[in-house]
Order: sequence, then structure tokens, then C-alpha cells
Amino acid sequence: MASFAYPDLMRQTGMTWVKRQVRWAPGAGAAGQAGLVTDAHSKGFKVLLSVLGDPQHTAPAYYAEYASFVGALAALGADGIEVWNEMNLPREWLAGTISPVAYTEMLRQAHGAIKAANANTLVVSGAPSPTGYFGGCGTQGCDDAPFIAGMLAAGGLNYVDCIGVHYNEGIMPPAATSGDPRGSSGHYTRYYQGMVNQYRAASSQSRPLCFTEIGYLSGQEWGTVPAAFLWRAPYNNTVAEHAQYLADAVRLARRQGNVRLMIIFNVDFTLWADDPQAGFAMVRPTGDCPACSAVQQAMAGG
Repeated sequence: MASFAYPDLMRQTGMTWVKRQVRWAPGAGAAGQAGLVTDAHSKGFKVLLSVLGDPQHTAPAYYAEYASFVGALAALGADGIEVWNEMNLPREWLAGTISPVAYTEMLRQAHGAIKAANANTLVVSGAPSPTGYFGGCGTQGCDDAPFIAGMLAAGGLNYVDCIGVHYNEGIMPPAATSGDPRGSSGHYTRYYQGMVNQYRAASSQSRPLCFTEIGYLSGQEWGTVPAAFLWRAPYNNTVAEHAQYLADAVRLARRQGNVRLMIIFNVDFTLWADDPQAGFAMVRPTGDCPACSAVQQAMAGG
């Protein structure tokens, strides 16, 4: 969601949560974020705050201050807090120090502060970036599967209500587990169900999943997508597929009962550039929202 300009449409679609991103830095106070909570609540939504910061501030010396900040957000009434974001990548966590064990210590301190301030606030582990690029896990970067495994081996399940997940590279129906035309077509990150299976198995099915981003990219209105995001010519998914796949993912999540929260990426972004955020949007550049009616039907059990 870019602007929170469509609360009525979101409610009609069946949405009950909204995600807002908060950037933390040393010395920052939480009081300035109170409006994000009150705005969401006044519009009838629960709010998930995804709290991240500069990679330079991921050293252990900053964990206590970060924990104090997210605890203060919980005290303000945040319904859920995602502890950092894509911490397996050097653009989000300081290169040379990437470590599931280090992240778990941040998570431990954050969880303690959040629950002390508001026992009802949902603690979501930061969703790693789904990738097999690194071929394993090292301090310069870590594939998401070994990162999650390392986090859980370090005791991460003790500090989460929900395991954060990102999924936004799909060009196949959500129930599919094969058939993707790209290289490494069998890799689990190609498929919604593959992601669910991988993350649930890693946690021994002891915690539900929270999709803090799930999206399908369609460049149909533009006739293409930027090369880095082109997974199937000419524009990945049609607008109709975009709507259908989001709705089918909702149906699967409701039927399988292993997903506690699903944040669609995104409602109304308009940026179309090297990062084609508008192509993920439910509200299309025409102003239409085919995905809204499709997801509404799925939420109603249709």
C-alpha cells in the first residue's frame, strides 16, 4: 500500500490488516509513528509495522536500542511487528556480518521488549528474500532456506508468533509445484506452494506463516516488464492471471490453515521503473481492480 487511499475498497475486498514500513535509526523515538497505528485503527484495520533500518546499524551494539524502539511501538498499540526485513541480503544487513545466529539475537531482544510492552502484539520474524543465488549461507549473503534453518537452530521459534515470508516471483498458479519455464524450474521459490512447504517443514510445522509480502507481477498494460523482472515473455502474467493467482493463493491459505496473515504486495503503488512496483498493484493504472473482486470472492469462500 502506497497511500492508504483505498480503505473502503480494501474492506470490501475482505482485508483486515494493513502493513506500514517504519525506518528505525539510533536515537529515533517511536512517538512519531503513533499516527500509523491510530490511522489504521480509525479506518477499521489492524496494523503490521515492518521495522527496518540501515545495514550499518545491524551490529549487536544496536540490538538493545532497536528492541526498545519496537517495544515502544507495541506500547502504542501496533497489532503486529515484523522484526527487520530480508536480513539475508547485504542491502539490508551489513555485508560480512550476515548470520542467522546474529539475527536471532536481535529477534530475541525485540521479542522480549515487544511482549513486555504489549502481550497481544504479534511478533513476526523478518521475511528473508527468497533466493538460491548464494549457493548456501555465508556472511556476504545467505539463501533463505539455510537462513531460516539457522535461525530456528539458534532458538528462533522461542521468539516468534509467526514466521515471515516473502513471495513475489510467481508466474504459475499457486497450487503448482512444477512447470515453471525458467531455469532451476524445480526450485521451491518459483512456487507459492513450494514456499509454504519449505518454510513449514523448516519449522516442523510448529508456527504459522505470515506472508508480509505476496504479489504477482503483470506488465500487460505496459506491454513488457524491465529485464531484471522478466520471467516469462512478454510481461509475466496477464492482468487476469494476476487477479486469479492472488485469489487462489488466498483460497489455498484458508483451506490449508497454515497461514495466519497475508499482506498483498501491493494495493496501489504507481511507480513503473527498474523496480516495476505498479505491475504488482491490485489497483491497475486504468483505475480498475480485477484482483479486488477475485480476492473478495475467495475471502467469502467462493
